[in-house]
Amino acid sequence: MPISTKKGDKGFTGLLGGRRVPKYHLKPETYGTVDELNSFLGMARATSKDRKVKETLFHIQNHLFIIGSELALSGGDRNLLKGEIAQKDVDWLSYLSSDFETLLKPEPGFIVYGEIHISSILDVSRAVSRRAERLVAKMKSRKMLHNLKILEYLNRLSDVLYLLARYEEKRARVKPKHPSYKPIP
Repeated sequence: MPISTKKGDKGFTGLLGGRRVPKYHLKPETYGTVDELNSFLGMARATSKDRKVKETLFHIQNHLFIIGSELALSGGDRNLLKGEIAQKDVDWLSYLSSDFETLLKPEPGFIVYGEIHISSILDVSRAVSRRAERLVAKMKSRKMLHNLKILEYLNRLSDVLYLLARYEEKRARVKPKHPSYKPIP
């Protein structure tokens, strides 16, 4: 299949199952955001020097491909899907989150992002995952979401990405900075 089909030249795109919708429709907006997140995670994976982080991100990226196809499904024919996000996937993220929280013992409160390159990429990824989560929540409110586990997965994912960023900073022996509410001189 060629990369350029020219089928989108008039501002429409095809969903999984064949239905065509405007490119600004909530479905392509949402799965496009998931694709953006997947791209940032690819950059994070390429940048990280930690094997556990790389493997975790690769696993998450594979889940995001599944989520993207679920979000792109135009009808109820779930046979077109090669997989579905399930409770075990949500549980895996919950386990990771607990594991990293125990290891890191993060201080409560806001932090200023941007201490090192890899943590910055992971923090951007976390922000994009939150946007994807908001869009999926909008799909749910419009009764366009068939698998509610996607919403749970994305909610857990942003926590894991936050913790992975702090883990990378700890490995680099960098302490997160907290916002200073003092006026700049």
